[in-house]
Amino acid sequence: MRTAVKPMSSKIAAQGADMLNPLATSVGNVNLKNPVMLASGTAGHGTELSSVTDLSGVGALVVKSLSAYEWEGNSAPRLHETPNGMINSIGLQGPGLSYWIERILPQLIDKEITVVLSIWGRTIEDYAAAADLCSDLPSAVKAVELNISCPNVEDRGKMFSHTPVSTYEVVQATSQIKAPRWAKLSPNVTNLVEIANAAKEAGADGVTLINTVMGMVIDIDKRRPLLGAGGGGLSGPAIRPVAIRSVFDVYSAMPDFPIVGVGGVASAKDVIEFLMAGASAVQIGSANFANPRVSSKIITDLARWCKGNDYESIDAIKGLAHTS
Repeated sequence: MRTAVKPMSSKIAAQGADMLNPLATSVGNVNLKNPVMLASGTAGHGTELSSVTDLSGVGALVVKSLSAYEWEGNSAPRLHETPNGMINSIGLQGPGLSYWIERILPQLIDKEITVVLSIWGRTIEDYAAAADLCSDLPSAVKAVELNISCPNVEDRGKMFSHTPVSTYEVVQATSQIKAPRWAKLSPNVTNLVEIANAAKEAGADGVTLINTVMGMVIDIDKRRPLLGAGGGGLSGPAIRPVAIRSVFDVYSAMPDFPIVGVGGVASAKDVIEFLMAGASAVQIGSANFANPRVSSKIITDLARWCKGNDYESIDAIKGLAHTS
């Protein structure tokens, strides 16, 4: 008598697929098909890049940061190319979380795109309100990134992520979110490890390191700052060494706390550098503007590098710079 074979569960099937995929990784409890994500603010709120690249092929798409309300952003000009990077002052323009959840998220789900939501606010209450709106998200949203590198209007415009206290308060105020939370921190501090630890103590499931470096460009003909809002955030390859050092330092202090590295990733070599510093995954930011297909090339090159260097798993690279 032939014994009936039970169909393989989707969970077991996924685990089996990961065993055959050397690029599979995880950021804490968040499992990804590969460690390459698209950074918030560089690939839109939804499927904007779908016509030029397969968004379902990246580890995850981190959508442009959204608040509990619609926001127009800053005055133009908002972007300016710099040597080996760019400076921006977009001002977190967005349609608001309710609109995104109702109108845009279903499009991402239809295209089987793995999503990481990013939220922001100008007050602690703003973050709490945003968290209320995304307290029960569909399974396609694997994590929520807390963009706390924003001016706190209640503390003379200081960024939330510039002190351990305000970092702790924001993370704690979003505890109603059921999905894992990653606190996106600023490099414009001298005590980044202390601030990352505050995020951990408040309940964050990981940190994203780093956001942009504060900068400014002067229009010498008009004799004033070039960007409409004055200063802006510098991104691109110019800040990669700052990001690598940030990841390295936080991993050294908290090796069990998941880290997502971001800042100047433009090649597979850059990804490997972040992983060796201690990141579990990375995000591509400014490079998306130069080449919207860059993520596909990086993933292919990363797989080729792992095979050529006899790494059967991307996890074997993590933290190697700390053991040499």
